[in-house]
Amino acid sequence: MIVVLKPHTPTGGIDRVIREIERLGYKPHPVCGDIQTIVAAIGDETTHGSLETLTAWPEVESVMRVQKRYKLVTREGDRPDTTITVRGQKIGAGQPLCLMAGPCSVESETQLMTTAEAVKKAGATILRGGAFKPRTSPYEFQGLGEKGLKLLSKARDEFGLSIITELLSEADTDLVAEHADILQIGARNSQNFQLLIRAAKTGKPVLLKRGLSMRIEEWLLAAEYLLASGNPNVFLCERGIRTFETYTRNTLDLSAVAIAKKETHLPVIVDPSQGCGRADLVIEMCKGAIAMGADGLLVEVHPNPSQAWSDGQQQLDVSLFNELVRVISPFTQAAGRPQTT
Repeated sequence: MIVVLKPHTPTGGIDRVIREIERLGYKPHPVCGDIQTIVAAIGDETTHGSLETLTAWPEVESVMRVQKRYKLVTREGDRPDTTITVRGQKIGAGQPLCLMAGPCSVESETQLMTTAEAVKKAGATILRGGAFKPRTSPYEFQGLGEKGLKLLSKARDEFGLSIITELLSEADTDLVAEHADILQIGARNSQNFQLLIRAAKTGKPVLLKRGLSMRIEEWLLAAEYLLASGNPNVFLCERGIRTFETYTRNTLDLSAVAIAKKETHLPVIVDPSQGCGRADLVIEMCKGAIAMGADGLLVEVHPNPSQAWSDGQQQLDVSLFNELVRVISPFTQAAGRPQTT
């Protein structure tokens, strides 16, 4: 880290700061100018005390980081791209585009099986579906719970699709991990650090959605919790952020996809359904996501969106999902990553 002292700090003040840097476990390298002094502090930030507390000292103007706060997520050190294997399917850079599709909520066996059969036929390899649903209102449908998980397992057995579903509570971790192939951490829980640690320790791949108002650094630091807890199989998922815009439910930040691919070695998935909240925009969002380098798409599909128990306005019907798969084919070809068939 770099500690910048205030102009004309006297020698005694400089020495006091240097002694504190040494006390915190760093090796100080002062560079004295005619007006101002800076101190390069060499040491491992993960094992030593933070130097940022020095900003409260009267002699210190600022403290700047040289390395990023996320140590395991970063590409620094020429880390290769992470490829995650889910039931034999490889997902990540250089792999075919992964299609994850299914209803927002598991509502019934008929609804889920109809959807699973349709998305599998269209080319999806992973079935999404919420058994536990985080809803803004306590009076809205909260999901079928364990019954929904069992239906997802049945769909996997019948159609050979992997399962991704959301984990809401530490108390339900073992139950959800028993049925899911990928644990989804939703936007509302993306900084629930104890839940992240618990999810990581299941050993199951984890898909981490970006929070509603989360800066990219905060998103990557949340992913750092998962890797630091011993789980290297982490997907980042851009799902839109809350802005002043009301024309769409959220603002899908496709620039975050490019930044995440540049900053990290983790696979990046895009959820265009949550990202815009409008079924009529999903196909266009998917085109952009592929162009920005996304490794997969997480799309909501329902056999009859107008009768959906949650978020019907953003779910594609089966015919529109088939159209999506057809339309994005040239984009996946151009990106060098055709869909899995």
